[in-house]
Amino acid sequence: MAKYDFRNTAEMLALCSEYGMSISELMIQREMELGKVSWQSVMERVDSCLRVMDGATKRAGEEPVPSMGGMIGGEAHRLRDLPRDKCVLGRSLHKAVIYALAVAETNASMGVIVAAPTAGAAGVLPAALMALFDDKDISMDALRMALINASAIGYIITRNGSVSGAEAGCQAEVGSASAMAASAVTELLGGTPEQCCHAASIALSSLLGLVCDPVRGLVEVPCQTRNTVGVAGAYTAAEIALADIPFAVPLDEMIAIVYDVGRSMPEALRETGLGGCAAAPSVCANCKK
Repeated sequence: MAKYDFRNTAEMLALCSEYGMSISELMIQREMELGKVSWQSVMERVDSCLRVMDGATKRAGEEPVPSMGGMIGGEAHRLRDLPRDKCVLGRSLHKAVIYALAVAETNASMGVIVAAPTAGAAGVLPAALMALFDDKDISMDALRMALINASAIGYIITRNGSVSGAEAGCQAEVGSASAMAASAVTELLGGTPEQCCHAASIALSSLLGLVCDPVRGLVEVPCQTRNTVGVAGAYTAAEIALADIPFAVPLDEMIAIVYDVGRSMPEALRETGLGGCAAAPSVCANCKK
């Protein structure tokens, strides 16, 4: 195996400890080693993703964007205009929720998004990162490293579990996105590799068992609002981990648990549009219209 390669969280943390690296620093070395690319090449790809993410978080918040399916559109804009005296969330999370709604609208209207790790869960990670970048004194370099950190968690989940709603339910999509964002935010705010993994495990466990039930088979409802729950969960998990509160279930075990739970779900709850919200009487009546 290559010097900086890893197959799971345990191996990743061991390498971080051995070389005194953060998760993002190790992931860059892995990319350079296995992909035979330069540091600059890695950063150019990261910047390309960040530009798309930034655009996707802003577009629908500025002007309502109707979806192709007609079920969503304008939610980010309306939430942006909510008077502050009616806001329950803190500034950063309020902005992150707006951004998550906006990315889902952008995706559903055939705009350009970054699948992170999937299109249906694409709002969680950019919302988490861009809201903090807007509100806190965070450098562009730190933002890049946070996205790279998230990619390491996404890689481990993909290798050892699933990010497919059809295979393991929405817990594998929004749950994985929330875990990636939780780890990224934890590193962004000074957390250790171990704290990042605790945060990711907390986020995954909090959405354990979430079914995939797209209404009319489209990635609009309930996917859009689930992205907002994913980013809220990511912030919560990161804050808990940054307080140095460990989680009882290691991330490698939690990934395996999510996969096992997902495979145990009936077919109707795995992106077939046959159960859950997709089978609600009011939804079916609207479909007939």
